[in-house]
Amino acid sequence: MRGFPKKEKALGMYRKMYEIRMYEESIYYLFLEGIMPGTIHQSTGQEACAVGMLYDLRSDDWMASTHRPAGHDIAKGISTRAMMCEMFGAKEGCCGGIGGAMHTGDISVGAIPANAIVGGNLPIAAGIGLAYKMQGRDNVCVCFFGDGATNEGSYHETMNVAGLWKLPVIYVCENNRYSANTSIHLTTFAENPAADRAAIYGIPSEVVDGNDVLAVNKAAERAIARARAGKGPTILELKTYRHGGHSRNDACGYRPDGEEDFWINRNDPVKRFRKVLIEHGFSEEELAALEAEVEAEIEDAVEYAKNAALPDNEDALKNVFWED
Repeated sequence: MRGFPKKEKALGMYRKMYEIRMYEESIYYLFLEGIMPGTIHQSTGQEACAVGMLYDLRSDDWMASTHRPAGHDIAKGISTRAMMCEMFGAKEGCCGGIGGAMHTGDISVGAIPANAIVGGNLPIAAGIGLAYKMQGRDNVCVCFFGDGATNEGSYHETMNVAGLWKLPVIYVCENNRYSANTSIHLTTFAENPAADRAAIYGIPSEVVDGNDVLAVNKAAERAIARARAGKGPTILELKTYRHGGHSRNDACGYRPDGEEDFWINRNDPVKRFRKVLIEHGFSEEELAALEAEVEAEIEDAVEYAKNAALPDNEDALKNVFWED
């Protein structure tokens, strides 16, 4: 394949995708068994979106996530141990054990704490982009949102100003077909709710196979280069699918017959990329060894988090007021 990444990058991308998949699977069973507190909104099935978009960013480029942030955060560089500690409410969690599943993040790697309000992160990312521009920096911000957010007022207000001011933000719609449990076709006439509306804001857009990590990465390269050059934002609409429901209590009874078979059994992004790697000369043994390393890492993260210390009572008073 022309333009296929070098071995180190190809394996690195697959490792991140597999790491996200194993982390999410572990979380699922920990919740199912009642071992872990709280709730979850998982990104299983959307690994190619996260890794393809974020793999080539610098650590000082920032990323804004949603209520489904685990894949984005791990792809941006937060360790699975720090993520797992956060899920157990431990002090060593990426947000000190006070964020939980929908508010993970770590500014040190450029992952701002996730925003669980649908469309709430869109204007925040615009503010980050404006700051970069005013400071004369070549940094970019990648902002993820779902198809449902395209019907929020915050989406249209943000796109208007981002296009007008040529902000260095890549707005990434992970179109997984459903807003919670409502089909996107019941809420908007547009086939591509993000990309089809982009022109009215003067923003270029692309529709990309969100389950093809290489296609996503190439689109990311173009959008990042454009933003760094001062040419403004890009809207990327990635067609993807979440394997599980909206949250852990969603049995997905609203999905039509055959849909899950197509997306989960025949169009799984992790399995697709693994097959591509085999076709490009990577051995089964090489990939199996990588997978075993990741699985051991996740197991270690779980055991570590189970025994990690909880925050102190006085920690509840921290970060409540701004202290100069």
